[in-house]
Amino acid sequence: MNYGLIGEKLGHSFSKEIHEALADYSYELCPLNPKEFHAFMQARQFKAINVTIPYKKEVLPYLDEIDTAAKTIGAVNTIVHKNGKLKGYNTDYDGFRYMLIKHHIKVSDKKVLILGNGGASAAVQAVIKDADAKELIVVSPSAKNGAISFAEVYAKHRDVQIIINTSPKGMYPHVDEAPIDLQDFPSCEAVLDIIYNPLVTRLGLQAKKYGIPFVGGLEMLVAQAVYAVNYFLDASFTNADIDRLYQKILWEKINIVLIGMPSAGKTSIAKELSKAMQMTYLDSDEEIVKTYRQSIPEIFIQEGEAGFRQKEQAIIASIALRNHCVLATGGGAILNEANMNALAQNGIIVFLDRNIEKLTCDATRPLSKDPQTLKQMYRQRLPLYQRYAMITIKNNEDLATCVKAIRTQLKQWIANRKDENI
Repeated sequence: MNYGLIGEKLGHSFSKEIHEALADYSYELCPLNPKEFHAFMQARQFKAINVTIPYKKEVLPYLDEIDTAAKTIGAVNTIVHKNGKLKGYNTDYDGFRYMLIKHHIKVSDKKVLILGNGGASAAVQAVIKDADAKELIVVSPSAKNGAISFAEVYAKHRDVQIIINTSPKGMYPHVDEAPIDLQDFPSCEAVLDIIYNPLVTRLGLQAKKYGIPFVGGLEMLVAQAVYAVNYFLDASFTNADIDRLYQKILWEKINIVLIGMPSAGKTSIAKELSKAMQMTYLDSDEEIVKTYRQSIPEIFIQEGEAGFRQKEQAIIASIALRNHCVLATGGGAILNEANMNALAQNGIIVFLDRNIEKLTCDATRPLSKDPQTLKQMYRQRLPLYQRYAMITIKNNEDLATCVKAIRTQLKQWIANRKDENI
């Protein structure tokens, strides 16, 4: 290959899309086990590559030159093959620094905790030191190479103010994991996670729940890629290019999740919105029927609401991992916090708020067969719809008007990055 990414597991990577949106070359994802990695580096058959977990430090002996900053960090994520020599750089440093500055995260005179002690951590540590942090603590399960144990963190350092995750804990496909519980760190002022898939990690969701500013790793990923392309091609892309590309990639990866009462128009609007935005249409109820080969009323009859909710949770957990979808949810999906956590990791939650007098009863809907039950359900569920909504759209007019209103709000939301979780 000429250009690409090497690492052990690359199924989660967005790098191909980012590089090919910037430059006129084919960018390949090349997963390598340790034996394959050494053979690949010995062969030197490439023009320029990026390096990810777990080879950012292991690659050093194969390089003829190492950039001064990368040498200080002790890790390389960018290699250029030029004039017969391999030169290594570290654009993780620049990418993380960009993320700090962009989101106005101040670490000067702060006590900072970094989770993980690999190659990415080394770059983040360098940024934090250069930003004059008051104290820097690195923690890893092995508690080696300058890192301490989690037990010591909990015993001595619960007063940390900035928490940064550089570990793979919470990365796709293990999206329901988190490296720590933020309840144990009451002085925390900001959380950063360099993971970008999912867009919002479980650590990020917890930060949002507690009102702690959070920044995910997508912007760092884009920034470090832009800086890498500058080395690859002797180009001169700027911060404006980073912001433009970040918004493009975010549009291509994020889901639009519609919540609301039964008969609020979620399915109809999801179909039209997916067409208008060239996104994949999904309906959680339809996926339940396909997967379990039973209608919703049949599941309710045989297993009751509890059995249905269990199936619903499994389906939502699966489809929430996807990208670039418009997803219509069942009216009761918001009753389970696990559903909403899963959907929020890659999605913008849009509440379709339809006036109760415009909602309709339907004999095929087990929980909204008559007007009285429907009204009671509305009163119970409205606070939950409002709690989880990132955008609220009134759906009391025609279909086209509602779709237009959603698209307008989505564009504004993305452009302004109103939600600090993205």
